[in-house]
Amino acid sequence: MADQANNQQAMDIGPPTNICHVAHVTYDRFDGFLGLPSEFEPDVPKKAPSASATVFGVSTESMQLSYDSRGNCVPIILSLLQSRLYDQGGLKVEGIFRITGDNSEEEFVREELNKGVVPEGIDVHCLSGLIKAWFRELPRGILDSLPYEQVMQCESEEDFVKVVRLLPQAEASLLNWVVNLMADIVENEDVNKMTTRNLALVFAPNMSKMADPLTALMYAVQVMHLLKNLTDKTLRERKIASSQIDPCDDSEAEVGDVDEYNQEEEEGKGVDDVNKEKEIIKVEDEVKPSNDLKFEKKQET
Repeated sequence: MADQANNQQAMDIGPPTNICHVAHVTYDRFDGFLGLPSEFEPDVPKKAPSASATVFGVSTESMQLSYDSRGNCVPIILSLLQSRLYDQGGLKVEGIFRITGDNSEEEFVREELNKGVVPEGIDVHCLSGLIKAWFRELPRGILDSLPYEQVMQCESEEDFVKVVRLLPQAEASLLNWVVNLMADIVENEDVNKMTTRNLALVFAPNMSKMADPLTALMYAVQVMHLLKNLTDKTLRERKIASSQIDPCDDSEAEVGDVDEYNQEEEEGKGVDDVNKEKEIIKVEDEVKPSNDLKFEKKQET
């Protein structure tokens, strides 16, 4: 009996000895595991770019944000897509942001982006399409907070500049990011054949959400002019800053006839994108014979 008791005592697990505090690890929904020892990092997934299960169709409030080179605070996922697009020579690809990528490839990339990973070797048209999709699938368009009537009454660059100052900081940063992206592309217009009007045409439908289709179409026409004016302004300011033109010279670079190019390119675009652009152009031609929409302004009392 005594021997059995001694054996049982020998099998008991004693208290821990030689305790050493190696690391204090916490988990944050945005930053993932904090304080994790380096030897464990390969076994733990990288921090997700969003607190939600997806980076598409969710508010920027639930997403990882970072500052770009121009001081815009935007979701990391946009910076990743932009960086990869530029690294793969997307700025010099003909029809960038107009030609759509392969749907099956896009689905695969979406899944990887939800993990915070941009796969290697992705077609640049898929990358550009995902950037447009990110804006299109936002719960609220980045221009939706602007007063509708005030936007529709804008007739000049100065009017557009004034109205976008009403945007909240988050939406203002996203708009500035888009405008500078468009400017980067247009600076390579001689190669990619994308003018400010072409880009404004493809981005406009993704900037706002409206229930009524006709109202949405009319608004998209004005948003197209807004984007074009802001991009032209940005390009002009860049030229002035680099001393390439005289500060007093506000002339724009000549734009060649792009109709023939646009017609050829439609074959490589998605049907929905082509139809949206045709609808915007049709409304623009019917409602606005000149370059600017004319709306009667309310008289001030």
